[in-house]
Amino acid sequence: MAKNIVVIGAQWGDEGKGKIVDWLAEECAGVVRFQGGHNAGHTLVVNGKKTVLRLIPSGILHENLHCYIGSGVVVSPEALLGEIDELTAAGVKNVAGRLHIAPTCPMILPYHIALDHAREASKGAGKIGTTGRGIGPAYEDKVSRRAIRLGDLADAKLLADKLRANLEVYNVQLQHLHDAEPVQFDDVMAKINAFKERILPMLADVSSSLHDTIQRGERLLFEGAQGTLLDIDYGTYPFVTSSNCLAGAASAGAGVPPQALDYVLGIVKAYTTRVGSGPFPTELFDDTGKGLAERGNEFGSVTGRARRCGWFDAAALKRAIQINGISGLCITKLDVMDGIPEIKICTGYTLPDGSTTDILPFGSDAVAGCTPIYETLPGWKESTFGVQSFDQLPENAKGYLQRIEALCGAPIAIVSTGPDRVETIVLQHPFTN
Repeated sequence: MAKNIVVIGAQWGDEGKGKIVDWLAEECAGVVRFQGGHNAGHTLVVNGKKTVLRLIPSGILHENLHCYIGSGVVVSPEALLGEIDELTAAGVKNVAGRLHIAPTCPMILPYHIALDHAREASKGAGKIGTTGRGIGPAYEDKVSRRAIRLGDLADAKLLADKLRANLEVYNVQLQHLHDAEPVQFDDVMAKINAFKERILPMLADVSSSLHDTIQRGERLLFEGAQGTLLDIDYGTYPFVTSSNCLAGAASAGAGVPPQALDYVLGIVKAYTTRVGSGPFPTELFDDTGKGLAERGNEFGSVTGRARRCGWFDAAALKRAIQINGISGLCITKLDVMDGIPEIKICTGYTLPDGSTTDILPFGSDAVAGCTPIYETLPGWKESTFGVQSFDQLPENAKGYLQRIEALCGAPIAIVSTGPDRVETIVLQHPFTN
């Protein structure tokens, strides 16, 4: 019986992880965010009310539950406080009191955002498609061992010395490589002084808190951001995010041992989407693709950017299952497929040399050379929206899900048939299987 579950995206992000974390959180003592930044949007719908979270874990709407942000996350203090204020204004109780943040989290500061924008602007058609929120530069600072971390807010002199040193590095790049305006020390320090007194009380030894929770036999959820195919190492590099999005990153990003992670739930749409630049073998440019985008409301919850849509890619999912050790799948947005006469599933690819493969290769150049091999299944006319029992699904919808299972080699544990908590079919509950 699983006690601690890792929830990860098994495509290019935007799979609907937030709803599933919120749904599972009812049975947990805490929810832990372990990587990414405020470039990831998790949308929750409870009793018809929509909430979009960016940094705060998706369990925050459960008023007795504690939420944790681990050191694998890069934190924009301004974005974090804005999110806390939004939730408080919406009636969520004691947000700051239930939120515990590792002091080892690197901060995102104005110079990170300035460089992010300047770099993308200078690349023109070759841009990566970042959200412009400073995520990449903040992770660069972490690896370069010059990050200003949240714990540094407690030492004014140390913080000022680090800030001056970092601005020297960043302003050289901004002015001489990108012809952009420099960032001023006094401006950044004024922003820091405006938020630090609210941030400091939320800092905590997250690793020890999680250890104590596990020792008490209580359940934890570990929430990933983005998706497997955007992983910095195993995604379609360089069109990827700046952190590890895999289940294994939960251990390092939260500060818990690997053996504490009992079950990996991979979240997958019933079709495929991608935001930003990069190869996408099953992308559709026809009315079917437009229909998926319209019915699925495929616009980024944080950026508002339109998502590219395509057929379900079983070969890509096989790679995600392999490198995450996925225990069970959750298929979301099944209802978006309603009314499509024939549905295609990508079962593999033909490569430029004429050979075939049934698993997604690594790197953007290799993926760009993949031509999808399709299998066609009959669609269904009946509505699946809001269905809560597998037996109530149309026969062809059941067949579609069963074919996905057979092709990918992992069981489907949950099917989501709408955005609300209750619009969910449970085949194998992750906490009891």
